[in-house]
Amino acid sequence: MDAAERTRALEIVAASLRERLLRDARRAGAALGEPELAALVEREAGVLAPADRVELARLVRERAFGLGPLEPLLGDPTVEEVMVNGLAPVFVERRGRIEATGVAFASEDELRHTIERILGPLGRRVDEAQPLVDARLPDGSRVNVVIPPLALDGPTLTIRRFRRRGFAPSELVAAGTLDAELMELLDACVRARASVLVSGGTGSGKTTTLGTLSGSIDPAERIVTIEDAAELKLRQPHVVRLEARPANLEGHGEVTIRQLVRNALRMRPDRIVVGEVRGAEALDMLAALSTGHEGSLTTVHAGSPEEALRRVETLALMADTGLPHAAVRELVAGALDLVVHQERGRDGVRRIVAVSEVVRVAGGAATRELYRWRAGEEPLRAAPGHGLAARLAGCAVPATAPA
Repeated sequence: MDAAERTRALEIVAASLRERLLRDARRAGAALGEPELAALVEREAGVLAPADRVELARLVRERAFGLGPLEPLLGDPTVEEVMVNGLAPVFVERRGRIEATGVAFASEDELRHTIERILGPLGRRVDEAQPLVDARLPDGSRVNVVIPPLALDGPTLTIRRFRRRGFAPSELVAAGTLDAELMELLDACVRARASVLVSGGTGSGKTTTLGTLSGSIDPAERIVTIEDAAELKLRQPHVVRLEARPANLEGHGEVTIRQLVRNALRMRPDRIVVGEVRGAEALDMLAALSTGHEGSLTTVHAGSPEEALRRVETLALMADTGLPHAAVRELVAGALDLVVHQERGRDGVRRIVAVSEVVRVAGGAATRELYRWRAGEEPLRAAPGHGLAARLAGCAVPATAPA
């Protein structure tokens, strides 16, 4: 028997022993631990070689006490995202690229058990009445679960992992997200209290860039962060972290991002950092930026800096306050100073490809390009306009960038 056949055989036996261990636990009315597992393996697989028994015990342990086949993937620091699509092979993302693995769940029951082990300690559950769940693990990783009948090919589990600490500016430069010169300019803009909107698509690295830029905020300032699922890890000493809460099974208890933004204004913040605006909270965020909380930061899903401004306008109109569209456009023009747009390339590298200054025009807000990156070309750079240059006047970095 070759190594692959041996591994498959051990996995089949491990699945059977795990089911037996769980049945014994149900009969006993209590959780069974390591001693019971060791006794079961010794009793049922005593004829195996010692090395095989050790490997079998590890597989049973992963399936009964851990996260089953996902354990080695989650133990790999290079894995950024884990994607389980029913019983098909698990996919992972490494360095911005998606790749298949040889890992798969043996049965839907085993997959459901793993999902329960993830959600149980978080006080969440998923069933036919609530087949969609978003949750956050203690380490900040984000979990999304979809089960049948919504997921047609079996339960779907997605785990987006996050570092225990954010990226330093030098690490983003080393990763190719931006160059040192642009990093200096963005650092100066944040320190000069310019309001920054980071835009991009899903998985483009918006939150990572937002966290890094937040590191340029003066440690003496009071910062309030607001997120759907808390991911930001700011290093300043005076940070208040707020997290939205979904409704319970009875439909009660929901706390929205918009409510948290409104409440944050009563908490004497120097800066407000919103993980992402995706609804009516955009109007409250714009109002906060226009009434003494300049220098705040947030992200939005968009395909370009121009589209980012239009998206914010549209989201603000969702507040349904009867505010004219022209008034919302004026609010956008007065609230935002800079749009940083990021994309994930085909090579997997997440790059800042455009930085635009927000300028006021007759129709409201428009963008003026300060930086543009295109593959195979020298980056285009332009000096900030009068408004942004005035903000940068007191910073150590010059207010102009080389053409």
